[in-house]
Amino acid sequence: MQSIKLVVIAGLLGLSAAQAFAEDTMGTMTMMKAGQVTAITPDGHMGTMMPDAKMSAEMMKMAKPVKHCMMMMTDAKGKTYMIDTSTKKAQAECEKMAM
Repeated sequence: MQSIKLVVIAGLLGLSAAQAFAEDTMGTMTMMKAGQVTAITPDGHMGTMMPDAKMSAEMMKMAKPVKHCMMMMTDAKGKTYMIDTSTKKAQAECEKMAM
């Protein structure tokens, strides 16, 4: 009876650990807030800010709307790349990841 309890507990711990690893692999997605600016550098650093109304108006003069889902990734050396998501298949994968 004790061995069955140990097997059940070990199984539950294994399932919870597997879920934690799965969540770590996918990462987390969040929605940008209205007015928020996000910067991504070529070496993968990211930052966000909430500009004041004047700065926001100046930035909007340079801004263009995003027309489709976009993906970024970094390589083993830390260089950042933008993935071409112009095909239907790539768009589907991007949107699936963003949900």
